[in-house]
Amino acid sequence: MHSRKLGEFEVSALGLGCMSMSQSYGEADRSESERALHRALDVGYTMLDTASLYGFEHNEKLIGETLKDRRHEYILASKCGNFRDKETGKRTVDGRPEKIREICEQSLRNLQTDVIDLYYLHRLDPKVPIEESMGALSDLVKEGKIRAIGLSEVSSETIRKAQTVHPLTAVQSEYSLWTRIPELKVLATCHELGITFVPFSPLGRGFLTGKLKDMSKVGEDDLRLSMPRFLGGNFEQNLGLLNEYENIASDNNCTPAQLALAWLLSKDETVVPIPGTKHVTYIEENAAAGDIKLSPAAMQRLDQLINDDTVQGDRYNETFMKMMDSENDRVST
Repeated sequence: MHSRKLGEFEVSALGLGCMSMSQSYGEADRSESERALHRALDVGYTMLDTASLYGFEHNEKLIGETLKDRRHEYILASKCGNFRDKETGKRTVDGRPEKIREICEQSLRNLQTDVIDLYYLHRLDPKVPIEESMGALSDLVKEGKIRAIGLSEVSSETIRKAQTVHPLTAVQSEYSLWTRIPELKVLATCHELGITFVPFSPLGRGFLTGKLKDMSKVGEDDLRLSMPRFLGGNFEQNLGLLNEYENIASDNNCTPAQLALAWLLSKDETVVPIPGTKHVTYIEENAAAGDIKLSPAAMQRLDQLINDDTVQGDRYNETFMKMMDSENDRVST
């Protein structure tokens, strides 16, 4: 797999999103996750992405315990500001400086490391000015507990405010063929300011792999059962996009999943997508996408087939959409 720049770091063109090893897409499988983490490093992934929230610390502990002897082989990214409240058990967004420091110390213990390479504010806390949260993250850099700062799911306006406090290394948001929100302003802002953009869910939460065609077969706690584009008539209409999409994959001698990743890598040479999986097979399949070159004609076919106008349904339900700080929310409200 070729490499790309991520601020001061050089990383594999694809990183590994680790969330699904702990939550949201079926039960956790410890042994398979351990094999997947080791295999990822063996085939060339050099960035792993986790968060305090994932599995409510389970994911960080999994990585820390599994890869403690291989810590020098990868760039480690984690996140704060979005966690489970220990008193209420509820998911809580909290960007206060004291909470950021508390969660960072917790993450360092869970990950069994002295420093986190890239530390994101997972969600913007509407009650706390971004400048205050950034001040706390900047202090952690000065203390050597984190090396670089990122933001997740934020608008271009928030990025610019944050940048006045401390340089940002990365901005992470959902971005794929069927989620184009970053194209409104965020990608251009990142280019202007020299910030690497990190797309999460680049496989459309499994839809773009072509393997998810019957929602009745997913577990009752599957996150996608709360997402409008996976439900009812929306999902049925979206399935209609897959026949031609799979034809394009066949024409390019790749799998549908590889096609989705190759589209992103070809779309922008500065992005570093982080497809998530807990299976060794998909670790290997996704890694091969880094070597696929798509022609301008193939890119045009994909852009015309799957985009904001052809995909039905919001990416999150109303409750989650209200938590987003994005240009899409600003345009629609």
